[in-house]
Amino acid sequence: MPYFMYVALQEDDKISVLAIDHQTGKLTPQDEIAVPGGPFTLAISPDRNFLYAGCRGTPQLFSFQINQGTGGLTQNGTIPLESWPVYVNTDRKGKFVLSAYYQGAQVTVHPIGDDGSVGGPPTESLATATGAHAMQTDSTNSYAFVPHIAGNGPNSIFQFRFDDTTGRLTPNSPFKVEPEEFLGPRHFCFHPTLDILYFSNEQDCSVTGYHLDTDSGTLSAFQTISTLPSEGYAERNTCSQIQVSASGRFLYAPNRGHDSIACFLVDSSTGQLTSNGIVASEPRPNALCLGLQDKFLFSAGQDSGRMASFNINPDSGKLTPLETYPLGNGPCWVSISELPG
Repeated sequence: MPYFMYVALQEDDKISVLAIDHQTGKLTPQDEIAVPGGPFTLAISPDRNFLYAGCRGTPQLFSFQINQGTGGLTQNGTIPLESWPVYVNTDRKGKFVLSAYYQGAQVTVHPIGDDGSVGGPPTESLATATGAHAMQTDSTNSYAFVPHIAGNGPNSIFQFRFDDTTGRLTPNSPFKVEPEEFLGPRHFCFHPTLDILYFSNEQDCSVTGYHLDTDSGTLSAFQTISTLPSEGYAERNTCSQIQVSASGRFLYAPNRGHDSIACFLVDSSTGQLTSNGIVASEPRPNALCLGLQDKFLFSAGQDSGRMASFNINPDSGKLTPLETYPLGNGPCWVSISELPG
């Protein structure tokens, strides 16, 4: 089956489509789609038929149908927004687009039409706080979490109950998880088999693991581990995206400033993390994406405009640098999908 990569190039007002060789990880450009307004964040629907893009320059949300043979995109919807979305995703059933707004200090839920298009007013729009940076639902589609960074935000994770029939959000109890440390939770991922979430901490340059109580939909922290070298790093650094492998054995988080990928081993029973090395990447690796089947990792340098590719050792999780590829100006997001062909 063909694999395709989608890269949001904010400063070029376009989304690039690249084919991925599933044996070698080699990237081959396929298409470029003009997206006015500076595409910043992307999400692919659970059925892999549609792609959603949030724009930063001109706040708006686009929807595209994905050609199942070529990976190409055809726009089928757009709506203006009051502020720019720093993050978009769909719920687990692909019925709603969830979005978080850093400066807008809110989250919204937009309905998705039967044709996969986004349009019309949101089913939910709730004020949270400045620094809202992501929004996802859990595997049951019953709970949603919204991390807020520290400094410009409240250094907390907002917890919601999610009605996947109506798209409405209800504050959970407690409404917030508030770390004592100055962490700045930014992005997060779910372990594929354990009731555990991992958050990248923008300000603390670390990853925190949280247990998810599946009865209450609430989080409790159990570990925080640094993404930087043990000997210390004195220059400015922040963390951005985070991903766990499909096997659940490896986790990766980029450092922006140190310009590297922090690698971790994941204990299969407890979810505890152990450092597994740090590998240099392209300057300001804001966007990170694991290839399917845990074979390759791709990291886009927002400052260099280039994509670094790595082979993932299936036994150790170690990264081996492969090729780098020119992308364009301001690559901010990378999404990968497998299509039936």
